Amino acid sequence: MMTRRKALKTTVGSAMALSLLPQTSTVLSAQPAATAPAATGPFSLAKLPYAYDALEPHIDARTMEIHHSKHHASYVTNLNKAVAGKPELLGTVGEDQNKALEELIRGLHRWPAEVRTAIRNHGGGTYNHNLFWQMLSKTGGGEPKGEVLGAIDKSFGGFSKFKEEFTKTALGQFGSGWAWLLWNGSKLEVKGMPNQDAPVLPGQTALLGIDVWEHAYYLKYQNRRADYINAFYNVVNWDFVQARLAAAKA
Repeated sequence: MMTRRKALKTTVGSAMALSLLPQTSTVLSAQPAATAPAATGPFSLAKLPYAYDALEPHIDARTMEIHHSKHHASYVTNLNKAVAGKPELLGTVGEDQNKALEELIRGLHRWPAEVRTAIRNHGGGTYNHNLFWQMLSKTGGGEPKGEVLGAIDKSFGGFSKFKEEFTKTALGQFGSGWAWLLWNGSKLEVKGMPNQDAPVLPGQTALLGIDVWEHAYYLKYQNRRADYINAFYNVVNWDFVQARLAAAKA
């Protein structure tokens, strides 16, 4: 039977042994974005094209990790649940999953009522985030050049005027949602959209979007949405915007 003195010696000894072990910590900034888990349906979680900490100090690593691996992953999981056993909802889902998502969301009025809300919310959430990650870059920011700048000048009267309009729309989006820069077939326009509604109308191409759901910025910026929006301009991937515009015009 262990006496009280022996028990104390055992506890102290264990604590000393633990103190000698090397201390470890999770360092998100040293790790690339986690590999996306295997898909359990036709749609899969897109892997980030950069590390979780790549956009710091403008968007922090912890926010990126939670946003991608929890929120985005949840949209994908619930979308796959909604379309499970319903092949009539899907066209060909290949490597370009956003094409299939566009068709799925555009056909919302044709689908059974019991799946429409899930497709609108989770299909939209999947689509929007698939684009959003590519619209950001650790080497981004500054002013666009070439065709994009020309289109901005023509549609808004200059880059500063565009930023004013885009910022105003992002700030004015009540509750959760997005602000988008869209090509409507003839010019650029800025539009706010609620929740996870996706900008997939025929003849309309999303070039740039900012997620203004609180989960996109609250850990770092709390209620200061304006600060988050200003920081966003430092990581805009204008090369991706240019590629989207060129493809839409082709």
